[in-house]
Amino acid sequence: MREALLIVDMSNDFVHDEGTLTVGKPGQAIVPYILALADRMLGTGVVAICMDEHDPDDRHFLDWPPHNVRGTWGQKLYGDLAAWYERHKGHPDVWYVPKRSYNAFYNTGLGERLRERNVERVHVCGVCTDICDFLTVAGAYDEGFRAVVHRQGCATFTDLGDIFLEHMRRLFHAEIA
Repeated sequence: MREALLIVDMSNDFVHDEGTLTVGKPGQAIVPYILALADRMLGTGVVAICMDEHDPDDRHFLDWPPHNVRGTWGQKLYGDLAAWYERHKGHPDVWYVPKRSYNAFYNTGLGERLRERNVERVHVCGVCTDICDFLTVAGAYDEGFRAVVHRQGCATFTDLGDIFLEHMRRLFHAEIA
């Protein structure tokens, strides 16, 4: 079965201590796990960097502080993930998927691209467990993909992470690894 790894929103604004909407240390702590997953997936499946990307005047900022504005430091991949991407971005199975919604499948063409590669199962990691990870798993379910959510590869700034992992398992039949 062909698989893909979806690395969700691991940007400076969401992970770095100085990010505008940061998870902080919990997000930083999952980076080595995500890098190991990416290395394992490369060569056997797709690795998709699914990244929040907003215009400076995005209506999203009526509800949230400005973050991940296209082309800014905050929108760049965090730390060693940026270096990993720079080394591998020319690989045909390493994709950068900009997204304007919490759900990495919404209006991005990701589902279609994954089906073109015969992907049947997606592995999800990144931030935030209870927002973009959760809604990306919902999107995967709606697109007909099985999902595996990596508990050690997810983080959030709330105390709802475990509850939302359980919701992913119950609602979208995701495997929690």
